[in-house]
Amino acid sequence: MRLSLLLQPLLPIGESRKSLKKIKKTAEGDTPDLAFTENPDILAEVAKSARAQNGELFCIGFAAESHDLQKNAQAKREKKGVPLLVGNIGPATFGSDENALLLVDAQGTQEVPQANKLALARKLVAEIAQRMAH
Repeated sequence: MRLSLLLQPLLPIGESRKSLKKIKKTAEGDTPDLAFTENPDILAEVAKSARAQNGELFCIGFAAESHDLQKNAQAKREKKGVPLLVGNIGPATFGSDENALLLVDAQGTQEVPQANKLALARKLVAEIAQRMAH
């Protein structure tokens, strides 16, 4: 059986978009109301697919959070229905060559300590390969 891997894009599609309704100026100069429409959750849809459910695809989500990493990452993994979610505190990594990760799966969480981003990437790829081999 051939296994495939699906990674959520590193620069994800926005969760919502401006509705297509044109914003009209008013004579009174009122501030216009903006309405947003939720975008489809591509990763969640793929994770529900037959290929993902039978193990042909291994879907991984990524979460860059500003706070409450463990709580938010666990909630996001469950919402998306993926076997693995990789989280970090996004603002803490801006302009830095180092990062720390939190791996979240059905069994709980595993911290990957702060290290150089290249070293972390290598550890993450090795972790994913090990999980896909089982």
